[in-house]
Amino acid sequence: MTVDQFVRARVLPEYRGIVKQVRELMRKCAPDSQEIISYGIPAFRRNRILAVISPTKKGITFAFSRGAEFKDRYGLLEGVGTVSKNVRMSDPQQVNPTALRYYIKQAVALDGALER
Repeated sequence: MTVDQFVRARVLPEYRGIVKQVRELMRKCAPDSQEIISYGIPAFRRNRILAVISPTKKGITFAFSRGAEFKDRYGLLEGVGTVSKNVRMSDPQQVNPTALRYYIKQAVALDGALER
């Protein structure tokens, strides 16, 4: 299954705009990442998984694999885990491109640290 097929089959129509914006931001901010299906959901990978998109009935969860290590000047990161943190969005108007770029760049930087 491709990510496009996943979106058509598994993301409610009212949330597809959110997914579209997130995918575009990932392509711009992490152009060398691969968009894949991992564990049944869309994921973005460089050396390791940077982030995943998880649809629910209440919206979209955009989770960062190492989000607990991020600086969070926008206060949007949620989650009780000690490694992963996520941003939840239920309306395309809730997508904050500035904040998401900030988080994506941190994910790329942490992933890049693995290369050294």
